[in-house]
Amino acid sequence: MPQVTRGVFTIYFSFLIALMLSVMPLPDNLQWWRPEWVLLILLYWIVAFPDRIGIGTAWVVGLLLDVLEGNLLGMNAFSLTVVAYVAQLSYQRIQMFAWPQQVLTVFFLVALNQLIGHWIKGVLGVSVQTLMFLLPAIVSALLWPWVFVILRGIKRRYHVH
Repeated sequence: MPQVTRGVFTIYFSFLIALMLSVMPLPDNLQWWRPEWVLLILLYWIVAFPDRIGIGTAWVVGLLLDVLEGNLLGMNAFSLTVVAYVAQLSYQRIQMFAWPQQVLTVFFLVALNQLIGHWIKGVLGVSVQTLMFLLPAIVSALLWPWVFVILRGIKRRYHVH
């Protein structure tokens, strides 16, 4: 398999895994703690390849996530697109940040994603009246170093360019 094809396949496969983890059944008491797997994978690939992965990818993956989760079609697509735009504007800074700064940045980007989703649900009249919807931002930020290291290893192992 040519290296370009293998690289694209590796990126798409990582999104497939993230989509599966996003809809994997969890006990009710753990639902609020589910990390934003798709967004974490999207952020990594945007930082790694801002010229190849960006707003278009975010939109398509968001639509797939909307279908899988049974959400309003376009809700995740819109929020992931906004976050992808912000990440693409600041990818050079994110690359240069130390781990604590990257974790904090990921927290704010995931929180932005959660706030947009919460706002859309509020417009539809189905929002939660607590700040529990921000728990995935905390969990995702804490997982960021491991996700980064694992995906960087996969990128190197499969020569994704």
